[in-house]
Amino acid sequence: MLPDETLPDGLGELLKACRSCFSARSFPIFCLLTVGMIAQVGSATVTGMLLGAGIQRVVGHDRVHRFFSEHHWSTDQLGLCLARIIVTRLLPADAAITVLVDDTLFRRRGRKVAQSYFGHDASQPGRPFARGNRWVIAGIVVTLPGMTRPVCLPVLLRLWQGKGTASCVDLARGLIGLLLRAFPDQNLHVVGDGAYHGGALTSLPQRATITTRVARNAALYAPAPPPTHRRGRPRTKGDRLGTPEQVRTTAPARKASVQRYGKTAILTLTDTACLWYGAFNSRPGRLITAVDDTARRLAVLHVFTTDLHSPPEDIIARYSTRWKIETMIENAKQAIGVGQARNRVTAAVERTVPFGMLVMTIVQLWYGLHGHESGDLAACRAARPWYTTKTEPSFTDMLAKLRRAIIKARFSAVYAGQHPTPQIDHDTLTWIHTAA
Repeated sequence: MLPDETLPDGLGELLKACRSCFSARSFPIFCLLTVGMIAQVGSATVTGMLLGAGIQRVVGHDRVHRFFSEHHWSTDQLGLCLARIIVTRLLPADAAITVLVDDTLFRRRGRKVAQSYFGHDASQPGRPFARGNRWVIAGIVVTLPGMTRPVCLPVLLRLWQGKGTASCVDLARGLIGLLLRAFPDQNLHVVGDGAYHGGALTSLPQRATITTRVARNAALYAPAPPPTHRRGRPRTKGDRLGTPEQVRTTAPARKASVQRYGKTAILTLTDTACLWYGAFNSRPGRLITAVDDTARRLAVLHVFTTDLHSPPEDIIARYSTRWKIETMIENAKQAIGVGQARNRVTAAVERTVPFGMLVMTIVQLWYGLHGHESGDLAACRAARPWYTTKTEPSFTDMLAKLRRAIIKARFSAVYAGQHPTPQIDHDTLTWIHTAA
């Protein structure tokens, strides 16, 4: 349906790497919708993806709708396929994998939309409560070639089914379990906000650690004392240490340089071995506290981690990467239009948002592996001279460059039996730049 000649270099390679996830019937539709969602500058509905692919007069819209509602393919299988590409091509061999987890609400209207409930949506302006589908997202943190700041690439998602069903924490545990089985020889460092503690996360194996923000009123305890070999059940926790702030004031502190949020800061750190018994039972952990003395208002961060070996500086830097999943969610909703599809049946609802998120991952993989050029940042700053502090290409920059590459490939494609035509002229390139 989409000849190789009409795909930019590298994009066809990434799509073919996902071939095993689809049947012969579904794979062409997958390629069509992926390219269509990337190229579409308007509404990213299912028919909008078809318009973006430019073959709406060749393929019926009912066929692409059935890709989500009837065809046999798995978002988990596709996400794990992309996760293997990320780990093998963007991470050092046997390096630990940092996984971010969070949940967000994609607003939907209509009572016939499957698994749609009222919930809190802090990412959208206006009324904080809305009706929609709540998704739990797991993404892998990597640094793309040519960049210094990490990005979060979404790979797995789960739809919350409503009250009385598995909680967001339980769903996150299921996503982590899939990644543990996919990478049996590597450690996982899971990072979540203050909501991701307790529950099923207490059963994570030792090679999977969890780092989260500890509640201000949490009761912390000393590690369990050694067995006394007397009658009765051994103690599962030591003496009560108090709240995180009480523990910080009594723990030894030291100054350290920490890389966080793209900057280097001098922070006062404390490191205390303890148990957060109310959340992780008797699993050993540490309370890492970071204090920024240079801020206008005293900024104190309390982080609990089950990682017993990494230095405190690395724990704070790791937790700071949690913000990348927030920016990823914003880009999904604002830049590429994830969640704008208006399908309502259960199978389609459970696939459309994960598909859009995985298209985001494909865009960033293409840019990191094939599309990055040394002059990209200079071109961005020349086009927007008011961004004097811009040091990294954003997701919208990556998306715009891939859109231009797709349009250029369509114009300059040479098919079998056809004589090569002159390259497209400067005026057409200018139009491509404006359209993207």
